[in-house]
Amino acid sequence: MMAMACITLASLYISACNNQPASSDKTAGATDTGNLVQKIKEENISYVAGDSTMNSFIAVDASTDKKRPGVLIIPEWWGLNDYIKGRARQLAAQGYIALAVDLYGYGKTADNPDSAMKLAAPFYKDPHIAKTRFDAAVDKLKTYAQTDAHNIAAIGYCFGGAQVLNLARLGEDLKGVVSFHGNLIGVPANKDLLKAKILVCQGEADQLVKPEEVKAFRKQMDSIGADYTLKTYPGAAHSFTNPASTAIGQKFKLPVAYNAAADTASWKEMTTFFDKIFK
Repeated sequence: MMAMACITLASLYISACNNQPASSDKTAGATDTGNLVQKIKEENISYVAGDSTMNSFIAVDASTDKKRPGVLIIPEWWGLNDYIKGRARQLAAQGYIALAVDLYGYGKTADNPDSAMKLAAPFYKDPHIAKTRFDAAVDKLKTYAQTDAHNIAAIGYCFGGAQVLNLARLGEDLKGVVSFHGNLIGVPANKDLLKAKILVCQGEADQLVKPEEVKAFRKQMDSIGADYTLKTYPGAAHSFTNPASTAIGQKFKLPVAYNAAADTASWKEMTTFFDKIFK
């Protein structure tokens, strides 16, 4: 019953996530940040998870060999596209080593809701699929000399937000997870498994993650004494972080829209959260 409920939730929630067509990678140039000059190195990487090849993306400031926290990013239901690669670049510029995760395998992406649903549905039916593939991504991230293996976190958008919360509840050994406009109810919470601190960023005008779900999530987290923070943003609809969401919402007649104020505020909340957990 739980699996079927999750798939039903998924059909509502992930259909609202946004698509941006993939394009070829390009080398990032140097950025002058005060007295420091950053050179963001980008790399398409491959590794194996089970019997699948995962084609992910990594970004890091290559101007220093200093170890730094690692952040993994789980994309929206469209798969690993330019939007998520852009987020990896942002994190790299802020001093992290960022790995944008190919959760589907073989670099699969979708350009329509039907295809995306077929790719995403198995992860709602069996959350352990995501755990196996995420663990392989963590192992890959730890092979980089710049990675501080003791300071790892994960963030996710829409489908990815739901996945990072599930991973935390399944006991993933992370310092923290951040969900941006993701579904909040998934696998049961267990105080003996949960290790990660949690930050949830939700739009108050989100019609796909309704107040009842937010209330249920709070109750779940409180019941196990979880260390969590839930931030909400007035007037922000579902998928408020993605600049493409307004056009996608209009195209597919979905209640999604970009909200620049909420996007900026939630990113700052994430940065503050990282400052607290990465000590």
